[in-house]
Amino acid sequence: MTGPLILLAAGGTGGHLFPAEALANVLKASGARVVLATDRRANAYAGSFPADEIVEIPSATPSRRSPPEMAKAALVLLRGTFKAMQAVRRLRPTVAVGFGGYPTVPPLMAASLLKVPTVIHEANAVMGRANRLLARRASVIATGFSSIKGVPDGVPGRTIHTGNPVRPAVTEAARVPYPALTGDGTLRLLVVGGSQGARVMSDVVPPAIEALAPELRARIGICQQARGEDLERVRAHYARLGILFEAEPFFKDLPRRMADAHLVVARSGASTVAELAVIGRPSILVPLPGAIDQDQAANARTLGERGAAIVLPQTDFTPERLAREISAFLREPDRLTRAAAAAHSASITDAAGRLAQAVLQLASDKKDNKP
Repeated sequence: MTGPLILLAAGGTGGHLFPAEALANVLKASGARVVLATDRRANAYAGSFPADEIVEIPSATPSRRSPPEMAKAALVLLRGTFKAMQAVRRLRPTVAVGFGGYPTVPPLMAASLLKVPTVIHEANAVMGRANRLLARRASVIATGFSSIKGVPDGVPGRTIHTGNPVRPAVTEAARVPYPALTGDGTLRLLVVGGSQGARVMSDVVPPAIEALAPELRARIGICQQARGEDLERVRAHYARLGILFEAEPFFKDLPRRMADAHLVVARSGASTVAELAVIGRPSILVPLPGAIDQDQAANARTLGERGAAIVLPQTDFTPERLAREISAFLREPDRLTRAAAAAHSASITDAAGRLAQAVLQLASDKKDNKP
């Protein structure tokens, strides 16, 4: 007897796809079959996704600033919904699970219209627009944080706190103890800007390292993610300073690099915050500015309030401020160890299992209620 078929919908960036990958691994281990519905942009991340089948569904993100672009996006989403309905009729999933972002709207809407129970997972501390659109049709709303804002009033589905699922590579990296910094040792700094990089990191971090006192700069080793167009200037800057560095557009083994780091400088997307907590690493977090919902700022506060992270608005993220923070850590390395422990105290290591349990229970309820 085959297990239930679960349709997972995730796309756009690794921040949406990685939690889906974590859930897929647990579902497959339980005997379920998994199909991934994603968009064209996710192809860079979906190659090793543990799915029995990957279905590409058209998607677009509406822009409130341009009515013509919003109309165009709406037509793409409508076309994606029709294509998703064809896929749902063919696959006949028992449950459909979405991980936020507009690429989940066509598959989840199609599933709901065809009477397939749906689960939405909200990774951020503020519910995103796509999930708010889908929330009123969802059977279950799973949350990454214990308290989130933006959930529509009167949603019929059950809300549960599961935490944010992390990939097996993150769970493996979490086994590495924090590498406590000795009094004169090298501080290993990891700099990332989300799955697509962030120019501000390339603008701020190299001059911040240059601004350090020479004796402190000599104790820095850097691993930095930089966009392709920024890569050569970042490399040239560090080479001129004569410090140990590695700079690339993307690191496939990012969890291992996070485990090796003494300090992480990063954006505060939900996946990054979850991985920092599970692996237990101190951080300086720079939330993405200008976001309508300020979700990254809310995410960052969950670590900042525990003393696990220093949260800097991008307006305060200057070379001078970053140099001061790094200098303070180098002079007081015990602060790093305490922050690492505080980060780990915020972790939910079995989030994928909790979410899988809710999905499989929904699948079982549907089977029991089937006429």
